Amino acid sequence: MTSENTTRINKYLSEIGYCSRRAADQLILENRVTINGIVPEMGTKIIPGDSVKVDGKLVSKPDGKPVYIAFNKPIGIVCTTDTKAEKDNIIDYIKFPKRIFPIGRLDKPSEGLILLTSDGDIVNKILRARNNHEKEYLVSVNKPITTEFLKKMRSGVPILDTITRECEVEQIDKNKFRIILTQGLNRQIRRMCEFLDFKVTKLKRVRIMNIKLDIPIGKWRYLSNDEMNEINLLILSSSKTHTDPE
Repeated sequence: MTSENTTRINKYLSEIGYCSRRAADQLILENRVTINGIVPEMGTKIIPGDSVKVDGKLVSKPDGKPVYIAFNKPIGIVCTTDTKAEKDNIIDYIKFPKRIFPIGRLDKPSEGLILLTSDGDIVNKILRARNNHEKEYLVSVNKPITTEFLKKMRSGVPILDTITRECEVEQIDKNKFRIILTQGLNRQIRRMCEFLDFKVTKLKRVRIMNIKLDIPIGKWRYLSNDEMNEINLLILSSSKTHTDPE
């Protein structure tokens, strides 16, 4: 069997739309995955015909066309596919009839737009899109916004051993601003505000790339063919993987 016929187990679980690679790694660490009845090590490769199970249930590529949906996540819902470990998970909340998982994440105390899919191939492409992967947020903070705060947020803030990339920031009212990021450091907006001695009191994502939030909270809709065509154009220049910035 040549190496071309083998696939790392975490990549396989992502490609068939079971979960993201990161979530797959966690499942493997927790010994919840088996290959032909054997618990694999991290990085184990599978070949066509292998029996892959998660929590004792056989997993395989779903039938039919991939699903792409936009969801307006309420505060308190967790962006995880681990329905056993987290009772307030996004999967049980949506109750979609096919297996889907979120593209990126949105923190539990945050609300707004998140995309979900059954297409494992597109996830890393979207997360790698960098400059074309704009994400827009409306953010409220605990005290009046200053000119200095806006200037520093735009030009870059030192967090997580780096300086945040320059970004668009626009004040909306005394305590509220709009920010557009192309970067995705962990809890980026909250950390940026904290460094400048501001605390986020509300964070809502209103756009991902070309997809705008246009549905009520707690509801979802399918992405249109036009929206998917534009996403595919935007992700052609993919480079480096990032996580989401809440």
